[in-house]
Amino acid sequence: MSGLHEECGILGIFSAGRSALAEMVYYGLYALQHRGQEGCGIAVCDDGVIKAHKDMGLVGEVFDHRTLSELPEGNMAVGHVRYSTTGGNERRNCQPIVVNHQKGRMAIAHNGNLSNAAALRSELELSGAIFHTTSDTEIIAYTITKQRLMTGSIDQAVLKTMDIIEGAYSLVVMSPAKLIAVRDPFGFRPLCFGRLPDGSYVVASESCALTAIGASFERDLEPGEMIVFSAEGMRSDRSHCGTKPRQTCIFENIYFARPDSVIDGISVHGSRLMAGRILAQECPADADIVIGVPDSGLDAALGFSQASGIPYGIGLIKNKYIARTFISPTQSSRTDKVRIKLAAVESTVRGKRVVLVDDSIVRGTTGGRIVALLREAGAKEIHFRVSAPPFLHPCYYGTDIDSEEGLIASHHTPAETAAIMGADSLGYLPVERLDELNGGIGCCKACFNGSYPTAVQKNAVKDRYEQKLSER
Repeated sequence: MSGLHEECGILGIFSAGRSALAEMVYYGLYALQHRGQEGCGIAVCDDGVIKAHKDMGLVGEVFDHRTLSELPEGNMAVGHVRYSTTGGNERRNCQPIVVNHQKGRMAIAHNGNLSNAAALRSELELSGAIFHTTSDTEIIAYTITKQRLMTGSIDQAVLKTMDIIEGAYSLVVMSPAKLIAVRDPFGFRPLCFGRLPDGSYVVASESCALTAIGASFERDLEPGEMIVFSAEGMRSDRSHCGTKPRQTCIFENIYFARPDSVIDGISVHGSRLMAGRILAQECPADADIVIGVPDSGLDAALGFSQASGIPYGIGLIKNKYIARTFISPTQSSRTDKVRIKLAAVESTVRGKRVVLVDDSIVRGTTGGRIVALLREAGAKEIHFRVSAPPFLHPCYYGTDIDSEEGLIASHHTPAETAAIMGADSLGYLPVERLDELNGGIGCCKACFNGSYPTAVQKNAVKDRYEQKLSER
């Protein structure tokens, strides 16, 4: 993986009498850890009283037996793992966000990125709102609270909020009596729900989290759907469904999601195999071995091997005990970690013409270091294949690519990029074939072709609210 950043993972449970909800959310967040490694949190509702614990770090670092036991048993709980896309990497931006307002309490966890966040925040500030974080999740929380004061229920307030916020958002909202799950009308980010054997409902960003805690998968939320879980059962509101063309982020299939997850009926593992097969058709290479960059390049490498007939091998070994390279805050430390994170298997690549498959190239620095590792291990030729099109434009919907400045494909041809990285050739997945990865249901291609589904703020860097006034 060459520098692409993740977004977040969310989870919620509405209990049918189960105790130790915090512990169950804890295990569910472990299954979603790949979606965010900067911070995490859990909030539990116990008869209308919401208590939360959150901090910077991985799930196993933030929570232990003591912190989990200090949370009440409750009847509802929400959890969150975070990578920052709007708002910097600070404790105050960890989620869930807990709000106390005139009509009650609320906790909210959010996966995505609002494309109209700056305009909404300015409007709220001018009306007297005081923000305690720099995350767009607090903007959503303020908007829901504002609408709650003018509506008869929390679910009506959430529906009104959907008319105001724009962009990518999958939400879990917990009130004193209800757990609400929402997926934006474009369906940018995944969200599904299932049931535990005792009848409790579970909402999660990915189906792998349901499996991890023993819940059966029911279905994905439709784009624009709101589901309300309460003592009366489950109720679905589809008033926002079908109002926008589906724009599911294709990088969920290519990289973000776990291979064992199923998103909108499509196997993530199957999508990656398909990407590899397409690469073999579109960008063939004369080679002796196909290897993948762990972890998300492995499935595509297997697909390339199957379609090309070139043997598949294990050419890179990943150190499982360090975080993904993008967690490092600076490019220099990202580069330093490549050798700690990956090692070449010399017996696989020495004297061989190698097809190296990865899920993306962003800056090209990490890819260049991987090529160097393989050269040092004796690879004769290295043909780099990428299971995504070239990144040419920023993303405003939850992937942390906020400018074209650092995108190597925006400034260099594939041949030039190959030369910069030290590879013998370079091939990308054609943008025209992206729809094949998710069964043709529709996907967002904005970071590849610049066609954005919503109006966007062009200077929407993630830390814009932390910048000094003189820089704004």
